[in-house]
Amino acid sequence: MKISIIRPRDLGEAEVKRWRDLQLTHPDLASPFLAPEFAIGVDRFRAECTVRVAVVEDATGIVAFFPYERGALGTGHPVGFGLTDLQGIIAPPGLRLNARALLRACGLGVWDFDHLLAHQPTFAPFHSVRRVEPVMDLSGGFDAFADKARQAAPKTHKTIRYKERKLGRDVGEVRYVFSSDDRADLRRLMEWKSAQYTRTGRTDRFARPWIVRLVQHFHETGFGVLSVLYAGDEPVSSHFGLRNGHVMAGWFPAYDLRFGKYSPGMIGHVHLARGCAGHGITEIAMGRGGKEFKEGLTSREIPIAEGRVARTTPGAGVHWLRTTPLNKARGAVLDNPALYKRADRVLKTYARLKGRAG
Repeated sequence: MKISIIRPRDLGEAEVKRWRDLQLTHPDLASPFLAPEFAIGVDRFRAECTVRVAVVEDATGIVAFFPYERGALGTGHPVGFGLTDLQGIIAPPGLRLNARALLRACGLGVWDFDHLLAHQPTFAPFHSVRRVEPVMDLSGGFDAFADKARQAAPKTHKTIRYKERKLGRDVGEVRYVFSSDDRADLRRLMEWKSAQYTRTGRTDRFARPWIVRLVQHFHETGFGVLSVLYAGDEPVSSHFGLRNGHVMAGWFPAYDLRFGKYSPGMIGHVHLARGCAGHGITEIAMGRGGKEFKEGLTSREIPIAEGRVARTTPGAGVHWLRTTPLNKARGAVLDNPALYKRADRVLKTYARLKGRAG
C-alpha cells in the first residue's frame, strides 16, 4: 500500500471523481459529512488545525481516502470534529487497513472519533461504545414515510397535526420554503441557534467565526440547503442541512422562541421530509442525541461508534488523560434518558444563572 498525504483543497479532478465514485458505489458512504466538499470546506476556513487527506493506493489505483484533522502533539480527529454526525474512511466496506500504520503515515499519535461508521473493519477493534443514528427513510416517497411514522407513533403525529392547525389559526397560513438563498434567512437562523445555545448552557458554535464562514460558504455553493417554515408572513422555524446527492444530513435546526408552544421544530421536520421527497432526496440523517421527537420520525438506524486509535507516543498519553474520563461520563448521560433530562435541566439552570450574573 502507498499512502500520500495531501490538503483537501489540493485534490485533483481525478482524485475527487474517485472519491465521489466510492460514495456512489457504496451507499453507506453517501453522507455529506463524508463528501469531498465537506473536507475541502473545513480545510478552507478552519485555521486552528491542519486538515489533511491520506490517499491510499494499491496496484489497482486509489482504494481509500482518510480525511482528518491534526492538532497539537499529533492528536487527530475526523474533519469538522464536533460538527459531524457521521465519520469514517471512504473505502469499500471490506477494505481492512492497519489502523496504527495509517496513523503513522499521517503523523498522528492518536485518532479520536465519536460518530464513526461502526461496520468499517479498519477501526472495529478500537470501539469503546456503539450507538445508533436515526434516519428518516423517504425511498418510498413522502406518503409512505408518513404512513409508517403515524403507525409507529400515532400520538406524536396527531399532536403535530393539531399544533400546525392551531399555528395556522392563531398566526397565519402555514407554508414552507424548501430552499432559500436569502442571506437574511441564514443570519436569522444563526441568531436563533445562538440564542438556543445560550439558553440551554451549550457552547455557541456560531461564536466561532470559522464556523459562520463555513456555513455561509455551504449556503452560497448549494452544498447546504436552508429551509424556512412560515405562518403568514412570520418565519417560525428554519433548518440548515447538507445535501450530497440523495442524502440530507440534518445540521442546524432552530426556531423563534415566541412560537415555541406550537412545536415549530416538529412541524418543520415533517415539512422538511415532504420537501426532501419532492426534490430527489431519499433519506435524512437526523444525528445522534437524546431528542425524544426523533423517535416519532425514525425509519431505521445507522450503527455508529465512539473510540480512539492510539500509538505509543507522549501525545497519545496526554490525550487519554484529558479526554477518556470526560467521554465516559458523556456517554453515560447520552445512554440514560433520566440522566440526559437531569443534565439538560442543570445546563439550562446554569445558563439562566449566568445570564442574570451577566
